[in-house]
Parts: sequence; C-alpha cells; structure tokens
Amino acid sequence: MFFTDRADAGRRLAAALRHVATEDPVVLGLPRGGVPVAFQVARELGAPLDVIVVRKLGVPYHQELGFGAIGEGGVRIISEDIVRQARVAPEDVAAVERSAQEALGRQAHRLREGRPRLSLVGRTAIVVDDGIATGATAAAACEVARAQGASRVVLAAPVAPPDAVAWLRGAADEVVCLSTPRAFRAVGEWYQDFSQTADEEVVALLAEAGTHAPRPTEAEADVEVEVEVEVDRGALRLAGDLALPEAAGNTGNSGAVVMFAHGSGSSRRSPRNRAVAAALNRAGLGTLLFDLLTPSEEADRSNVFAVEPLAGRLSDATRWLRSTYAPGAIGYFGASTGAAAALLAAARPDAEIGAVVSRGGRPDLAGPWLGDVRAPTLLIVGGRDTTVLELNRQAKAELRCENRLDVVPGATHLFEEPGALDEVAELAREWFTRHLANAAR
Repeated sequence: MFFTDRADAGRRLAAALRHVATEDPVVLGLPRGGVPVAFQVARELGAPLDVIVVRKLGVPYHQELGFGAIGEGGVRIISEDIVRQARVAPEDVAAVERSAQEALGRQAHRLREGRPRLSLVGRTAIVVDDGIATGATAAAACEVARAQGASRVVLAAPVAPPDAVAWLRGAADEVVCLSTPRAFRAVGEWYQDFSQTADEEVVALLAEAGTHAPRPTEAEADVEVEVEVEVDRGALRLAGDLALPEAAGNTGNSGAVVMFAHGSGSSRRSPRNRAVAAALNRAGLGTLLFDLLTPSEEADRSNVFAVEPLAGRLSDATRWLRSTYAPGAIGYFGASTGAAAALLAAARPDAEIGAVVSRGGRPDLAGPWLGDVRAPTLLIVGGRDTTVLELNRQAKAELRCENRLDVVPGATHLFEEPGALDEVAELAREWFTRHLANAAR
C-alpha cells in the first residue's frame, strides 16, 4: 500500500481506527513526521490532538543501543539489564538523562508554544507515527503514555515491517498498521511525498487542532457513533461493531445494513474491511463488522475454511440483527473465505439478502450452492491475483442471479496497491446503494 503524503496516510489510518472513537481517546503524534498523520486521525475521530515527546537514552559511545527513555511529567523508564550488561556507570546514566531532559523540555515547549500537555489519566491514548522502522521510538512512546496514566494504549502507523509490528504488540494493547510489506527497507519508500516535516508545521497543526472544533466526517454526519455489540447465538456471543444511519429516511437506503464476513486470518479489526465500511457509511449505509470465530477457535486454522459452519453463524447473526435493530434491507460483504460463507448464507431459502459483494473472495468454496443464490452478486478481484481470478470466473458461470465480475487492474490479493482499495470501496458502494435501495421497496 502506497500513500500520497502524510495527510492521505492519516485519513486512511483514521478509517481503521473508527472503533476506538467510542473510547474517548487522545491522539498523540510523534514529532515531527507523525504529527501530520495524527492530525488527520484526530480530525476524523473528533478527538483532541497532542504530541508525545519522548527521548531515548543511549549508551555512551554506543548511542544506537538504548537503555531507556524519558517523557514529560517526570516519566523515566530504565532497563537495568542493559545498564548492567553495557556497564554504564551511574554518573553516565545521570549525565545522559540530564542532557535528554533538557532537550525534551525545549522541544515540548517549542512545539506546544507553552500550552499544557493533555492529561492521559484514565483515557485511551492513540500513539501515531508516519511509519515504523525498528519500533524502538514507538515502543518508548507507548511506555511513556502508559506511565502518564493512559488506561489503554493503541499504536497506529500506516506502514511497518512485519517483525516490528509483531514485537510492538508487547508494548501496546493494540497495534493498527495498514501495510506490513515484507520487502521493507525504509518508511519513505511507501510515500509519494515524504518531505521533511518542519517544526513550524507541527506548531501550526497543534494550534489548529486546539482552536477549532474537529470537523465532522461525512460518516459522522450520517451515522451514529459506532457501538460495540454482542451478536447473540444463544450460548455463544460474538463481538461486533455496529454503525447505523441516523437519518435513514433521508439517505435513500431506508436503513439498509451491510454485514461483513471477514476472511481467513482476519477479524472485525481488518483495516481493509474498515476502510470499505467507512465508504459505505458515508453513503448512508449501516455496517456490522463482527468476528465469526472466537479467539480460541481462530487458533485452529481449519476453522477458517469450515464454510458451512461460518455461513450458519452469519445466518444466525442476520436473524439477530433483524430482531434486535430491525434494519431495512441487508447486504453481505465477504472477503477471502468469508465471501464463500456469505454466498452460502445468501443461498438459503429464507435468507432474503438484498445484495452480496465479494472482495478477493473464494466463491468456489460455496460449491454446489452457488446456483441457489438469488441476491445480486458482485465479484471483485485483483488483476494480478491470477489464481483467485480464475476461480471467480468459474463461479460467475455457475451463478444464476444477477451478477458481475469486476477486475481491478494491477491489484494483488490484498489490494495494497495505490488506489486499489479505494476502487473496491467505490464498486461496493455503487452495488449496495443501487440494489439495497431496490430491495427495500
């Protein structure tokens, strides 16, 4: 996934962080480059923005090796093991801290222009950077936020190497990263414009965030704040995030809701599905993202390919949604193996599903039931996802309902290429708004 600039990265990151908006968060940008990204996140979530100023403490004569970090408010984090192994004398520790504290104080005062630091006590802190290389600074920022009283710490970045993300899961309560390319060399490679951020820009963004009310997003204008729900299946309860239109009668979609069936190895936190959900919300459609499997079930990989049980859960969740929230027409958006579960659930005689969209799906796993699907079905596949593309062509030939196969040129299975996921969202928006509006009549 490539980004035009930090503002573009921030807007995309905000879509993946919408579930945190209900936690009354504080958004903290790592200066300097993380602040333009954090500004967009704070704006889209309607949250306050601040910087989180940290200084790593480096071993004398070996500055790359950090033995701790300091932050504002007297926060001091020291690794006694590294101090001992590197044989850093107490007087050297004190000297490094003193120098770092002076630099930290100057930077914080310069960037905030004397404004007080926002309190994190009892709040969720979203720590944002423009990208992660080693993860050392991000980890230090998470520790500092927790030491300053944050009840929960979410680390968010547009891009990072997979090993850094895995390591950082131990530093934060949640890590949200849009892209984790294996061929990672430098953060700047994933931006068209990665020009240096000046102190003056950081100061201006902090001032604008502090003096202007956050701009409501298009989604916020049409949709209630997303709420966490429990999809009730009797003895089993599945965690979900539900967003419903406030004024369904004015949207033309009559309270329609799209239910997301995630694919193998994914969950309701999937940044790709959340980006699509945000686009549907802006079009006045409600969305329900929920976990088809419990955490213990996800540990067994065979469960993610058990399409019939997953389809049964999706059908049960559909009945729960209808009985609890009484929406209008219901659509299914399925990804990977979740698309097969969505098609199988839509094929059931009593399904009454208004439309189905598959993103990089495996409709072939729905097998002999494809011919029973009555809901208008859109299959979206990346042009470079050749194996899945052929499977979708075969599935299209078996569908008897209204259907269409759209190929996104140059896109691979996860649609990480520039603009690819935006095209998926637009195709899904157009399909759902047209067919769910017709289904509601």
